Amino acid sequence: MADSNTIRLRVFSLNCWGIRYLSKHCRERYAMIGELLSREEHDIVLLQEVWSEKDFLCLKRKLSSTHPHSHYFKSGVIGSGMATFSRHRIHDAFLYRYSLNGYPYMAHHGDWFGGKAVGMVILNIGRLAAHVYVTHLHAEYCREKDSYLPHRVVQAWELQQFIRHTSSGADLVILAGDLNLHPQDLGNRLLRTYTGLRDSYTETAKFDGCEDGITLIADNPFINPKELCPFEKGIRIDYILYKGSGRVSIQCESLSTTKGSVPDHPFPYSDHEALSKLAELVDIVTEARTEVKVGLYCAERMRYTAARTGVMGMALLLLELAIAAVPWLALRADQPFPRASFYLLGVLCFAILITTFLLYIFYTMEVKALQGAEDQMRLAVGTSRIKIK
Repeated sequence: MADSNTIRLRVFSLNCWGIRYLSKHCRERYAMIGELLSREEHDIVLLQEVWSEKDFLCLKRKLSSTHPHSHYFKSGVIGSGMATFSRHRIHDAFLYRYSLNGYPYMAHHGDWFGGKAVGMVILNIGRLAAHVYVTHLHAEYCREKDSYLPHRVVQAWELQQFIRHTSSGADLVILAGDLNLHPQDLGNRLLRTYTGLRDSYTETAKFDGCEDGITLIADNPFINPKELCPFEKGIRIDYILYKGSGRVSIQCESLSTTKGSVPDHPFPYSDHEALSKLAELVDIVTEARTEVKVGLYCAERMRYTAARTGVMGMALLLLELAIAAVPWLALRADQPFPRASFYLLGVLCFAILITTFLLYIFYTMEVKALQGAEDQMRLAVGTSRIKIK
């Protein structure tokens, strides 16, 4: 017979890949996800890439009897894509948007428009206060030449700071989502080492799922296997992390993932698989500072390039204005250039000025965010070294 003080909790996490009109079989897959969640009756459901609020409201209606409490996190141009459903009442909710999240001119990647963030909800589960976090970090599009690595490291740094500073009174802390980090990636090590969160895959007593716990598998029909190179079978980038408090002990009894295909359906739920459940610190933060410094150097170079291009555009515009003043200075002599070419050059110069001005502002914001993160990391390293002494 189970101990009367024992509380069992079922947690579900899934990146739904729910881009309306772009993701394949989007409506059908949302229907499948709704059926799965209403049937399995998880205590807490944490979803990512629910980009349309209409889809969230559809799931909310579908799960009204099994998960009467829900929250949709709104952020950015098209939203954060994150949603939470719960059998337990949500007492509070908060969202923190990451200071760095890609580049607006990389529109084909779309991360900047998504407003990547971490969402938090506070639940009371019995007599326990649970702080539950859901997040989705910037995607990795090329592992060999990952221009977004400094941004993802800063996001992981801000994520661990947010969790540490908001979970002090919690009996139970749960973080789930698509981290876009491999298990041994710098951002992952930084997050787990600083927060003390435990990986449900490595801690579970029982596992049922894909080999090595991979959540982005090559056999998934929505995945291009070339994008997974050099990982032939797939990668593990989706996680459920957890920890208890000084007065609460928590264990992961079992972890299961979906395995691509869904019985009686021609396609899976998503392109991702679902999950249902001091010296070292100095070295990790020092490594993170190095990556941030690389990103800072690149951002400063890009800001300098934008400023130099803007100065060239201004010089061309001033030259054109000087040429335009020639007829008036020479007693209304004829304009030496065709008007169409003259106006076209003026529009081009003006466009260069506006574009470079906006880029300069954007890169200045990126530089300041990277400098701020690097300053915080330097302070953390100094504090850790004092503790070691």
